[in-house]
Amino acid sequence: MTAGDVIVPETDLSQEHRLTLVTGPSGAGRTTAIRVLEDLGYEGIDNIPLSLVPRLLDGPPMGRPIALGLDVRNRDFNATALIELIDGLTADPRVALEVLYLDCSPAELIRRFSETRRRHPLAPAETPAEGIEREMDLLAPIRVRADHLIDTTDLSPHDLKADLARWFDKGETRRLAVSLQSFSYKRGVPRGVDMIFDCRFLANPYWNPALRPLDGRDSEVADYIRTDPRFEGFFRRLQDMVEFLLPAHLDEGKAHLSIGFGCTGGQHRSVAVAEMMGAALAQAGWPVAKRHRELERKGTVAAAAPAGRVSGA
Repeated sequence: MTAGDVIVPETDLSQEHRLTLVTGPSGAGRTTAIRVLEDLGYEGIDNIPLSLVPRLLDGPPMGRPIALGLDVRNRDFNATALIELIDGLTADPRVALEVLYLDCSPAELIRRFSETRRRHPLAPAETPAEGIEREMDLLAPIRVRADHLIDTTDLSPHDLKADLARWFDKGETRRLAVSLQSFSYKRGVPRGVDMIFDCRFLANPYWNPALRPLDGRDSEVADYIRTDPRFEGFFRRLQDMVEFLLPAHLDEGKAHLSIGFGCTGGQHRSVAVAEMMGAALAQAGWPVAKRHRELERKGTVAAAAPAGRVSGA
């Protein structure tokens, strides 16, 4: 370095408020966009009054970016105030600002309002077409200020998710969270589970008097199940399939995948297999949470547990 060189300090992004304003005409997909950004790690806030936005920046920056939904439904919304807000945030050295504008053709917006039978917020007593025209005129000055403009006219929700991920997913971490749940078939299949595996064919520790009072988290129970000659082939194929499917679901834009393991009583086999799968997936780097429904009913386990603490069961 010579005497004339100037050292420019690097910007520490962790010391900035990272804020994305999400706006656009009603029906263009703003709510979907907020949800997608939340899946990507953003703190989503929708329809906050414009006058309250500066208060979000009081105090130290949050540990994650904020996705702020703004449209004509905001209590004090007007185009001039929003442009002034954008100008003020852009000039604020504490703020890293992006404006995302979701656009859509009037014809497609009319079709969407007709399908949902919703009233337009700017034309509650008139046709959606009249409200759409007013809103387009109102938002025109904001549209030209957008950093990212996505036309959703021909996009499915899946396509919109993919476009948003390309713009806003920094690829810092894997985004698919996996939950593993054990249960008893006698009490019914749990709701909201994406895939289920039946463990009732494995050797049942219940019939061993020494193992009956234990559960699948105990090493003695897991060791007993492993003695079943069918277990090794079953678990190896199951692990291979799950580890094959997780990246595929991630590519599809899913943020969460739930896998259930069932047995007769939900105490031994399903619990042990869920524990073992949790350990394998956690070791492979996937964020995993476990739940043992029947053990929760008995009060022998907390309602949920992260799989990073999986034992050797």
